[in-house]
Amino acid sequence: MRRRFSDNQRFLILCTVAGVLCGLAAVGFHLAIEYTFHLVWHLSQMTGPVWFWVVMPLMPAAGGLIVGLFLWKIAPSASGSGIPQTKAAYYNDFGRITLKDGFFRFLLGTIFIGMGNALGREGPTVHMCAAIASTLGRWAGLAKARVQAMVPVGMGAGIAAAFNAPLSAIFFVFEELLSDFSTKALGGIVIAVVVAAAVSRSILGEDPVLQVGLSEDNVRTAWWMLVSLPLGVASGFVGSFFVTTLLKARSIQRQWKGLPVWMKPALGGLTVGIVGVSAFAFTGYFGDPQTGVFSIGYISLDAAFEGRLIFIVLLALFVFKFIAVVISYATGGSGGLFSPTLFLGGMLGGIFGVALLYLHREFGWFGGLPRDEDVVGACVLLGMGAMFASIVRCPITSLVIIFEMTRNYSFILPLIAGNMIAYFISARKRAVPLYDALLIQDGVTLRKMPSYQGMRDYQNLPVSAIMTHDSVTVDGSLNSAENLKLLDGRKHHGYPVINAEGALCGMITHHELLENVEHELNEPLAKLVLDQRLVTVLPDTSIRAVAAQLIKEDVLQVPVVSQKDATKLLGIVTLHDIARQQNAVTEQFGRD
Repeated sequence: MRRRFSDNQRFLILCTVAGVLCGLAAVGFHLAIEYTFHLVWHLSQMTGPVWFWVVMPLMPAAGGLIVGLFLWKIAPSASGSGIPQTKAAYYNDFGRITLKDGFFRFLLGTIFIGMGNALGREGPTVHMCAAIASTLGRWAGLAKARVQAMVPVGMGAGIAAAFNAPLSAIFFVFEELLSDFSTKALGGIVIAVVVAAAVSRSILGEDPVLQVGLSEDNVRTAWWMLVSLPLGVASGFVGSFFVTTLLKARSIQRQWKGLPVWMKPALGGLTVGIVGVSAFAFTGYFGDPQTGVFSIGYISLDAAFEGRLIFIVLLALFVFKFIAVVISYATGGSGGLFSPTLFLGGMLGGIFGVALLYLHREFGWFGGLPRDEDVVGACVLLGMGAMFASIVRCPITSLVIIFEMTRNYSFILPLIAGNMIAYFISARKRAVPLYDALLIQDGVTLRKMPSYQGMRDYQNLPVSAIMTHDSVTVDGSLNSAENLKLLDGRKHHGYPVINAEGALCGMITHHELLENVEHELNEPLAKLVLDQRLVTVLPDTSIRAVAAQLIKEDVLQVPVVSQKDATKLLGIVTLHDIARQQNAVTEQFGRD
């Protein structure tokens, strides 16, 4: 009698197949970007220096134009990093990501990054591999919950193959995507991660993507590593500033109504090209094809590890790369933020390392330092970890990934100190992490239901699980007409009113704003809502209780405020949010 595989066995077999396919896709993506950029670089070197100044600014622009046309007409989901899209599909669409999405992510990422734009490959790899795993699950006829569970499998496999760092991949999946730690989730992820890493290593070799020669024989834990503390502080503030700048730049470019959507990546690419050649002119680095701000830039990190970059070059690369990354991403290109984050952190760490050596030589501070290149290389690594913790907000992943690169336990204590300082400063400065903030800016709210917990009663979850964190507000110091002009067509049923001190002082509906204009009520909104009885809820209030309160008070939305300060707005929740989540849960578990 023929024996059928159980559901768990089928799932684990699919995880193995996903590991192989994701490993091959990630390696192919890596090689495609590398070969494309080397082709661009050799083209720029063919007819002497003059040709370089023509080709290198135009190539990122050409890549941006091609990608912009594809995003406009054929593959809009291939813009940006890919990690926000993966999270949205996992939470809002039961993990459904098509193979078409994965294919165009590969193609457009190769063109955009390979032609010199300053983004990374790891985020697109995550989206591409999640698409492969999701498609496998649907082809195999898995239930929706199982298809959803294939997404973290593909995500882990993609990161493992892209970085050649399997442990980091596992931690990243749990820190960034999954809201709980489950052995059911872990089993499939581990299988896929191990298989994908094995595929990557069999093709690209055993070494991690960034090769660091800082063994325990060269660098041991010492007092000078306390440099990780000020470095963590600097990374926390710089990382928060980077995220704020990126979101602001995205917001500004969306206001360019007269410029066609497909033209924006091309204009961004041209700007990146000019910034890139300016960096070359300033630093004088024409020797290595990826020493500079173009493309991924890991060769610059290798040079920093080896102590070959002087202070002014480190500072220049940090500033120019910062500008290039913000422009590349904000104008709608296709590429990720992992590599740029590590690049910025490495350059910042290198700056601290060179400064440390200067203090040692000039004032005799920090006795017993190892070789100069080891000091700078160690600071580069500490900076990479701290910046990753600050921008991506995955502090455990940032620890493990540095350890996998160095295989040196001597860095663990200073890494923990610097990374956690950077993480807490960044979290304090910005409540919403980077990838969630990008989704919110795109009008997507994650309906975060805990995975792998079966028929849990969603109504007992806190309302913070489904609320909109970045709500559209109106200015209480302005009148209705002025606020309608600022809203610029963004129409919602109601808006929280924020006074001049940044405190919540009331709610007003869109209809009321129009009526005030019609009746020529020109008083500031804060005055109009002064006597209003404001209904609010706390983030820990259950969804069931909020729904009952909305019905009792006969309102369609209610602001969510801080437990410590009732005037501090955290978000907003509507009856529509609650009803949509109810329908999503019913559909998910009704068809499993």
